[in-house]
Amino acid sequence: MRTTRWLSAGVTVALAAAGLTLAPGLARPAHAASLVEVTNFGHNPGNMRMHIYVPDSARGNPAIVVAMHGCGGSGPGFYSSSEFASLADRYGFIVIYPTATQQAGFGNCFDTWSPASIRRDAGSDPVSIMSMVTYAQQRYGGDPNRVYATGSSSGGMMTNHLLALYPDVFKAGASFMGTPFACFSGAGDYAPGMSHCTSGNMNRTPQQWGDLVRQAYPGYTGPRPRMQLWHGTNDFVVPFNLLQEAVEQWTNVHGLSTTPTSTDQPRPNWLRQRFADASGTVLVEAITVNGAGHSLPESGMAAEAIAFFGLTGAPTPPPTTPPTTPPTTPPWIPPTTPPTTPPTTPPSGGACRITYTVNSWNTGLTASITITNTGNTPINGWSLVFTLPAGQTIISGWNASYAPMSGQVTARNLSYNATIPPNGSTTIGFQANHTGNTGRPSSFTLNGQTCASA
Repeated sequence: MRTTRWLSAGVTVALAAAGLTLAPGLARPAHAASLVEVTNFGHNPGNMRMHIYVPDSARGNPAIVVAMHGCGGSGPGFYSSSEFASLADRYGFIVIYPTATQQAGFGNCFDTWSPASIRRDAGSDPVSIMSMVTYAQQRYGGDPNRVYATGSSSGGMMTNHLLALYPDVFKAGASFMGTPFACFSGAGDYAPGMSHCTSGNMNRTPQQWGDLVRQAYPGYTGPRPRMQLWHGTNDFVVPFNLLQEAVEQWTNVHGLSTTPTSTDQPRPNWLRQRFADASGTVLVEAITVNGAGHSLPESGMAAEAIAFFGLTGAPTPPPTTPPTTPPTTPPWIPPTTPPTTPPTTPPSGGACRITYTVNSWNTGLTASITITNTGNTPINGWSLVFTLPAGQTIISGWNASYAPMSGQVTARNLSYNATIPPNGSTTIGFQANHTGNTGRPSSFTLNGQTCASA
């Protein structure tokens, strides 16, 4: 499949942002589990950082999911802005959040372009991530027979690499807006606007794509991981035609036809094609998201990925219904809606606590705000008032409506998170531009009462 798409300067900015704020995470109940950084996890030729989330629900030999951010992002940022930790709470698996430090492209991109990245155990980021997996197995008893990879954009590209390089380790993967394995010819080919891989003109035969995977681990004859592939039809950063190229690669690796064995529409704007073997086992799954840009995973998609891995029964529906039309401004954050429940029950005596976390880069940042009701009565409807430091301007947000976008801001609840029970919490967040000051607001007021902050 061939199309022609070009990367503009404006779209270039979108790719950097796409690695930082994706779909809003599911609200998590209060518990002791937290994201923890591991500073000495083993051999680290990629000079990467490792964060790990071990939910309270993890028991016995839990499965391991490696969840990877897009260019410009970070492990903690992907933890805050995706739904995988919430799903880990629900289903008891461990999540590893690597942070890349390679600087081709936009900075903090996973290395999928160097010679080391396309040969097993040759070094760079894939070896660092394998050290993280080994650490999780040894430290937390992670099940070596249930290791999975997923990621967005640059993280989706690395998902393809991990499954190609370590088919004996990873049992399945879910790649959001990724590229086929070994698509890039070097660091110079990775830079947007200059890349043959992401120019929209990449076209290889299924055999050529499959051979690249087989050459990554010469002599390997064991089973290959199952692969789920996601892409939006309006993605001009990582062009939509690369979905077909990835389908050709992984169906060839599995010895399957490129003609799907079944096609359905699990949601109004999703088209799912499945490629099964003679026994009916689905080995490759491709999901086209009609109208979506460089915006995945959107709400509910992480749950589909975890279900594809086999880590769930029937997933509980997320608290929000994803839009049937793609978000527009900006494209990587689902739109918010005005609150439907007005603030009615203020916390008494300042019975609230705010936890505020910032991840910043160049001229942008994301902020995650957890509102905890430390009082004895439910909060039914809320508005949180805070003043942004000078130079910060909100450009998008999730789990709340925000107005105005700079200066003194009021964040108001949406319909699904209006009530905060005693000792309960809800998490909201936003993305902002900044002019150098990445600090936090000095105080927060919830329904007219000043909150303690951490």
